[in-house]
Amino acid sequence: MAGEEEESNKGFRLLGILDVQNTPCARDAILHGAGGSLTAGLLHFLATSRVKRSFDVGFAGFMLTTLGSWFYCRITNAKLRVQQRVIQDGIKNKVTYEGTVLDPTNKPGAETSSRPS
Repeated sequence: MAGEEEESNKGFRLLGILDVQNTPCARDAILHGAGGSLTAGLLHFLATSRVKRSFDVGFAGFMLTTLGSWFYCRITNAKLRVQQRVIQDGIKNKVTYEGTVLDPTNKPGAETSSRPS
């Protein structure tokens, strides 16, 4: 019984090295690559009727589309994590310094600077 549960939690591994279910962006990148491969290979075949060259173009389309989609997704996720970290630090500082002298929203000169004209 325990072996079956571990087997189901293992996930789908592509070529035995890439865990597609648990790796961010992997599933989308593979699907985009498959679509790019099919499109590039089929269009090249329809244009030239050369089977081997069309396969090569399809494989190159798969590699380029997969890597492009993978890097785009990873960079976008990294930017999102940086923005989330900045927002979390700002909220933490707001809660920590709220109502103290170090509060950046509390301007000490704003209350005493009202002079009669």
